[in-house]
Amino acid sequence: MASGVTVSTESKTAFDEVKKAKKFRYIIYYIKDEKTIDVEAKGERDTTYENFLSTLDQYKTECRYCVFDFPVSVAVEGSEKKPDMTVDRLVLMSWCPDSSPVKQKMLYSSSFDALKKALVGVYKYIQACDFEEVAEEAINESLKKGGK
Repeated sequence: MASGVTVSTESKTAFDEVKKAKKFRYIIYYIKDEKTIDVEAKGERDTTYENFLSTLDQYKTECRYCVFDFPVSVAVEGSEKKPDMTVDRLVLMSWCPDSSPVKQKMLYSSSFDALKKALVGVYKYIQACDFEEVAEEAINESLKKGGK
């Protein structure tokens, strides 16, 4: 079910600043006035995933969307020694903690598709309601399984 929430131009621009320009490591989005998905915060490029999680910790009772440019180690194909190489994978998260209001969870759930369609080039989509689901190990495991 679509909610009618739209994605702001600033949201798309910020995404390009992460994806193409590599200017930021992450973006936190929120739904403004139940109408528009907008940028709430951006993390500097040298920010770690641990720092991102401590920022996300501020939203224990509120839903948010997040994009994180996650560095992951991958094996290089065609090499005998199979050295690992680090690549960045864009992860789009829907963060809806159990303690957030039901109406808010419904709005964020029904608006996630609009954001998915607007942000082209995401490697992995994650829906999370607790910190176990967004732990670094869980994201790493999920990325090893492949995209989407």
